[in-house]
Parts: sequence; C-alpha cells; structure tokens
Amino acid sequence: MSRQFQSFREFYPFYLSEHSNRTSRRLHFIGSCGVLVLLLVAVAQRNAWWLLAALACGYGFAWVGHFFFEKNRPATFRYPFYSFVGDWVMFRDIIAGRIKF
Repeated sequence: MSRQFQSFREFYPFYLSEHSNRTSRRLHFIGSCGVLVLLLVAVAQRNAWWLLAALACGYGFAWVGHFFFEKNRPATFRYPFYSFVGDWVMFRDIIAGRIKF
C-alpha cells in the first residue's frame, strides 16, 4: 500500500531516502543533464522527437540507478508528480552542494 503524502515538503525526505546510494544519485544527475541537453537540441532543431529521447535518457539513467544500485522500485511508479519534481529538486541540491555527488 502506498503512503499518502499531503505535500511535496512531506514527500521529499522520503524521496531522498530512496536515493541514498551515491552511484544512483550520480546516475540521476547524469540523466538530468542529458535531459537538459536533449531539450536544447529539440528546440534548436525544432524537432519534437528529441523530447522522447530526453524522456528515455532521464528515466533510463534513473531506473538503472534504482534497479541495480538502490535495489528499490522507483518512486515514479507510486508518486509520479512528486517524483518528477523530486528529481529536479535533488538535481538543484546536488549543484548547490547540499547533497553529496
């Protein structure tokens, strides 16, 4: 049974606990960088197909981190919106030095 969160603020500590493995966090970060690059390519080439590549890149790297390093099920399956936001907040927190890379 999935836990119900009342807010993202309540969800984020859970999200971080699901990303305790450093290699998994690194894979998430690399995937997020890839997403940003592919979004720029989509805009520069005016080709929406690159958006599919961005989606595959972001989730591909993240899911490898979960299945092979965290050994857990991605939060995306239970909390898709909060998980998506969590990815970008964790990305920002890594850049800001609040989370070890």
